[in-house]
Amino acid sequence: MTIVTTLLGVAAGLLLVWLALVVALLVMCPGKGALTEALRLLPDTLRLVRRLAADPGMPRGVRIRLGALMAYLALPFDLVPDFVPILGYADDAIVVVAVLRSVVRRAGPDAVHQHWPGSDEGFAALSRVAGLPQREAV
Repeated sequence: MTIVTTLLGVAAGLLLVWLALVVALLVMCPGKGALTEALRLLPDTLRLVRRLAADPGMPRGVRIRLGALMAYLALPFDLVPDFVPILGYADDAIVVVAVLRSVVRRAGPDAVHQHWPGSDEGFAALSRVAGLPQREAV
């Protein structure tokens, strides 16, 4: 397997996770502006994971979980092979959500919000998809 094939596989996997998150968001919260936030959700979530993993103030367990998540997403194989309809691509989204929930339990929702690179509406969308506590509007 060449490096190009691996990179194409990673890019395709990330695109499919993004599409799964977009569909989940649209199903959970149809409405005005939801599509715009859904389109920004994956890039903002990837930046969030990178920022949390790079923060030396985060507990070591959080950084290890996030590093393992990035490695899992970069690997060309999955828990459920991608040729299995629906579930083949949904497993990546499920793993991302499980890790984010674990990170929030350990680091706290305020730390996650502090590192969130997107809009408040985007964070609310991430909170709905990942089952995070909803923040009060200020």
